[in-house]
Amino acid sequence: MLTLEQKKKFVEEHIKLVDSYKLIGIVPLSGIPDRLLQSSRNNMRSEVKFITGKKSLLVRVLEGSKNGKELAKMLDGTTAILLSNSNPFEIYNKFVSSSIKLAAKPQQIAPADIEIKGGETTLQPGQAVTELKSAGIDVKIDKGKVVISKDKVIVPKGGVISLAVAKALHTLDIMPFKASIEPSLMLNEGLRYTKDVFSINTESVSKDIAKAFSSALAISYEGKMVNRYTIERFIANAYNEAMALGIEGKVPDTGIMEKLVEMASLHAKALDGNVKE
Repeated sequence: MLTLEQKKKFVEEHIKLVDSYKLIGIVPLSGIPDRLLQSSRNNMRSEVKFITGKKSLLVRVLEGSKNGKELAKMLDGTTAILLSNSNPFEIYNKFVSSSIKLAAKPQQIAPADIEIKGGETTLQPGQAVTELKSAGIDVKIDKGKVVISKDKVIVPKGGVISLAVAKALHTLDIMPFKASIEPSLMLNEGLRYTKDVFSINTESVSKDIAKAFSSALAISYEGKMVNRYTIERFIANAYNEAMALGIEGKVPDTGIMEKLVEMASLHAKALDGNVKE
């Protein structure tokens, strides 16, 4: 337990620390395994600084800083203050890439369909077979090995995981849950970065741009708008229409004469085939 003097020192020192960084964020830590937090700290030690402590002290630190006041009211539950001078997107992606898989526990809600794939396993006959059958998984013994008969969704998305299913998943080394540290908000030189912003990536932006371009191009063609993207198609369409009109009207012009001669040749061959010797 910190004394009053120690609390004052903690707040004063960390206010100075917060003001020395360009990027300030808050990271919810409720439900985050200690090993994930520790590994993230070790892996990002050179780029990220964490400030942890009682919520009341962290609130005072942010309220006393120049740029973190906005974050103070967003502290909720077990939270850490994040400090860095790196790009916020790089920081966020590193956190997400450091996520770990977690085993299922009874009464948890399935985040997605939990499917068991059919086929041979590395399990030995015995208690494992009993556990799998208790979870409703079809198994058989083939040549001394445990084989799952067919693919099966044992818990649909949103379903409750039973004790029997949790044991079976543990036996099969299937971990359907994921834990990751995700900053809920970061401030960087006056700009706010939320989770919605971080969901934007190169792939999604490229798809959105391609879709918007295709729509704009279709509208340009329909509205007969001439620009550098539509001009070639308009010229090609005009040329084809002019050629069709010239051929239909038997106009003796460059490009059309060749077509007319080809047509005449084909007609002549057809007639020649109909003439009896």
